[in-house]
Parts: sequence; C-alpha cells; structure tokens
Amino acid sequence: MAEEKEKKRLKIKATGQMQKIMADYFYELNDAARDRSKPIAWCTSVGPAELLRAMGFLVHFPENHGAMLGATRMATDMIPEANAIGYTPTICSYLTADIGAYLKGVTPLSKAYKGIDSLPKPDVLVFNTNQCRDVQDWFAWYGDEFNVPVIGIYTHRGVKDVGEALVTSVAQQIKDLIPTLEEVSGNKFDMEELKRVLALSRECSDLWQKVLFTAGTIPSPLTFFDGTIHMGPAVVLRGTQPAIDYYKLLLAELEERIENHVAAVDGEKYRIYWEGMPVWGRLSAHSKLFAGLDANVLASTYCNSWIFSDFDENDPFHSMARAYTQLFIVRSDDAKEAYIKRMLDYFKVDGIVYHDAMTCPNNSNCRYGMAQRLEKETGIPSLIINGDLNDLRMLSDEQTKTNVEAFIEQLEERKG
Repeated sequence: MAEEKEKKRLKIKATGQMQKIMADYFYELNDAARDRSKPIAWCTSVGPAELLRAMGFLVHFPENHGAMLGATRMATDMIPEANAIGYTPTICSYLTADIGAYLKGVTPLSKAYKGIDSLPKPDVLVFNTNQCRDVQDWFAWYGDEFNVPVIGIYTHRGVKDVGEALVTSVAQQIKDLIPTLEEVSGNKFDMEELKRVLALSRECSDLWQKVLFTAGTIPSPLTFFDGTIHMGPAVVLRGTQPAIDYYKLLLAELEERIENHVAAVDGEKYRIYWEGMPVWGRLSAHSKLFAGLDANVLASTYCNSWIFSDFDENDPFHSMARAYTQLFIVRSDDAKEAYIKRMLDYFKVDGIVYHDAMTCPNNSNCRYGMAQRLEKETGIPSLIINGDLNDLRMLSDEQTKTNVEAFIEQLEERKG
C-alpha cells in the first residue's frame, strides 16, 4: 500500500522576484485608481489585454482576484453574499466569490499589500467568452454597479478546426472594440504600439512555454503547483517587459536544476498530469499529499492556457483571434483529446488526475466519458477528484486523500 511521508519539495529561488513584480503591478493599479492618472480596464484572463495595454489602459483581471480569494481561503465565506442577490451556488465560484467580496467590501490584496484597501474602479470592462458565458454576466453586473461601458468578444465554442471564417469573425470583433476604447481612454488607436505590445506578449508566452515544458525532463524540476503560482506574470503582465525578464530568470533556474539532475519532488517515482482547474484553497495540501507518495504532479492543461504561440505582431488582429480561439477550453472533445495525448507523451506521464470542479463545467473534462476514452486509448490510468476551484464546501479532504493513495497504489502495481 502506498505510504504517505513528509518529502522535501524544492522551493523556487526566483519566487521573491515574482512577488516583487506582482506587488509593483498591484500598486500601480492602486495609485492610478486613486489619482486617476491612467484609464483602467477590467479584462477577462484570456481577453484582449494586448489591445488594452496598447491603448494606454492599466489592466485588472477579476479572475486573478477570484483565484486569490480561493488561494487565501476567503472565497467560501464570500460566495453566499452573491447567492443572496440571485447568483446560484452552482455557477462559477470565481464570479460568486469576487462579487461576494465586493459586496462585503473586502479583498485579499489588503492583507498582502499595505495601503491597498479595494480593487481599482474600472473605466471599461472587456470580456471574451472563450472561457465561458459566465464572464459576460459577471462583467455586466459590474458595468451596472460602476455605470461604465461593458464590451466584449463572443468566441465560438466546441471548435474542432480553427478555420479562417472563425478567425475572421473574432478578429473583426476585436477591431470593433476600438471606438469605445478610444472614447473611454482619450487615446487614438496606434497600430505600431499594438505590434510592440503583441511582440512582448508573444515573447512572454514563448518563455512561459519553455518554463512549463522543462517538466518533460526526468526528474522534473517543476511541479504543477509551482506553475499555478508562477503563472501570475503570464496572466496579468503579458505584453510587458517585467514579465519577460522574470521568465528568463525562472527558466535559467530550472535549466540549472536540469543540468544538475535536481528534482522538484525528492525521489520522484510517479509522474502525474492534472486535467482541470486547481483547488486553490488546497494547493499546499495537495502538493504535500502527492509528494509524500513520491508523485510529482508536473504538468497540466490549465497552466498551458497562457501559451499563445499564434501571436504574430505582423498580423495583430488575426493572430490574436486565432490564439484566443485555439485555446483548449474552446475546442471540441476530439481536439481536446488529441491535445492531451500529445501532452501525456511529452511529459512521460504515469497517470492522469481529472478535477471535476462543481462550479466550472467548461473546464471539467471528465463528465462525458473523456477520461475513460483516453485511458482505453493510451493505457494510462486516471483518477477523478470531485471538488471545486474556490468553494471548499464541495470538497472532501479525507475522500480525496483516500482516493489519491489508492490511485498511487494502482500506479505502483503497474510499475511493479
């Protein structure tokens, strides 16, 4: 039987630098909100942040704030506040936690950063439905609350092949945002500035991919749980130089680990792929659980969501549209399964853990037989964990622990 034990999990030295640039990002937003020195846009995490930055906006990402509420375990207490005004407990718990925190007048930022007491008020809200429809309802609520414009992109979903007609449609929708953004910001659209920002975003994306793909090495220098933390700059700072500088630093550290055969999880024996959202309030607990069983959860579809290999500064609108539509969550099951099989092969995976997140059906890919189909096709065993990204009432820690231990025992028998 698999026996859990305390294992050494190597800390990333570059973390301090990441914390600094993230602090700089939040303080810049806070200062701008206070003195109204720059226009502020709220944007979905895979929305057109490059266009917003090119037009002079500072950008806040409510989904990032939702993840912070989850990671600090504040979310579960915030969700009922949103439920009380009509949002059901089964919709996106990023949405309900974020709106609930706003209604209660609290934010995890106030504990992390001295002098930040609230979120920066938006001048405009910009969404992309490539993740889910919840984002448009989420932003519409804030649009009414702040009496500011809400504009967005409606991305096609369930896409098997990303054809030119789909790309052209999304590209035109991105262009159609410009008149409102010009009016709100007072800045005229500048194509050369968009090209500059997009080139920075592409470089950030390429470096982030290299960081994540170091986990293809045996032993892996990186864990999925590291990835969920260190993806911060790729989410909120893409299109900026600090994000690029940070990922160069992080990549160098990971490459040094590879050169010296240093493992992120001491005694790595089992290599696990995580499919779905993290359980933000249990990152540390899950990291310890797997490491204690000699297992490294080392790769995921989720962290790869900020790899935009289609970005091309020479064709900004169409390349942005293609990148946003190539996103895993937008695709058909056929396309998703083909992608996962490539990842299982690249990362030399022994087993897959699917997280069935109660409030995130769009990023839970184990509800319609995918886990069983992939296991049959690849021979790689899988485990489904029931829980949620933010609402810890949906998770049984004891059941999760028991199921993970049994799964690792299954992998041990296969290796034996």
